[in-house]
Amino acid sequence: MEPIPVVRFEPPAVRVVDQSLLPAEERWIELRTLEQLEEAIRSLRVRGAPLLGVCGATGVAIAAGVDASDAGIRSAAERVGRVRPTAVELESGARACAEAILGLPEGERAGAAWRFCGEYLARRQEEDRRLAEQGVPVLRPGAVLTHCNTGSLATAGLGTALGVIRLAFARGMVERCYVTETRPLLQGARLTMWELERSGIPAVLLPDTAAAALLASGAVSTVITGADRIARNGDTANKVGTLQLALAAARFGVPFVIAAPRSTFDPACPAGSAIPIEQRESSEVGGWGACRWTVPGAAAFNPAFDVTPADLIAAFVTEQGVIRPPFEVTVPAFLEQSREGAPA
Repeated sequence: MEPIPVVRFEPPAVRVVDQSLLPAEERWIELRTLEQLEEAIRSLRVRGAPLLGVCGATGVAIAAGVDASDAGIRSAAERVGRVRPTAVELESGARACAEAILGLPEGERAGAAWRFCGEYLARRQEEDRRLAEQGVPVLRPGAVLTHCNTGSLATAGLGTALGVIRLAFARGMVERCYVTETRPLLQGARLTMWELERSGIPAVLLPDTAAAALLASGAVSTVITGADRIARNGDTANKVGTLQLALAAARFGVPFVIAAPRSTFDPACPAGSAIPIEQRESSEVGGWGACRWTVPGAAAFNPAFDVTPADLIAAFVTEQGVIRPPFEVTVPAFLEQSREGAPA
């Protein structure tokens, strides 16, 4: 079982699959400047917390080819880390790459940064494999429900939640995967369904608004999603709509599981109330592309993420093991034991 290729390093550029065009078109785009990378992140041509960590490191590598001074490297790391504020790995990936090369002579920094990116990606892919192994025993046999996209398109590896699902299906534990559309940008309908089809896993698409009814029906054995930032107390930010899934799962007695690497945990964040939530344009809610289905100029509430309180979560699956409640005790203990403040 191999990852779907989504990123290639070709110094001084990086090539990525343009996720905004899937599933209609599989197009690779070349990013040569920090401005191009920022636009690709902001417009969700590349997305997914772990893959954004790779992109953060790549931004520093691109910038080092233009200005390898201490000030230039630090400025690039800070700049790319701010493009999307909720996902902790974008900032930590950029910072880790900068820290890895700042002690080197300026003439060696760009090459070292690109090597760091390759090593970072290889480590991410290995983390996905270990995370999937940890996660399979956590799932109840039967059908699973997932939200947004957590596969290769989100991590450049097997995926987090979707990686667990893929391995569990291969071992006969998952019979089908239910997928929310994930409004308003349809990452579930466009991206997760595309990945499941390529993986040969039976998939059923549903509107976000039908998720509670599905859970009430008893058809789902486990809900499993990814995460963009996990606070020290276990509160978790993920794609908007995750909170309502967790609430419905709790009401109907279905375990709600988060699958995320260690790097998604933010030791400096005490609780969900401290997680910055990205607010996106109203135009994303009122239509798709040139097709508009509401009145011109309609205002919209369009947060990219919401925060699920820790008491709604049954377990965190990481590449280093499974964390269970009480999270106010077990998450800090996990962070202390792993001692991996940021990817390096």
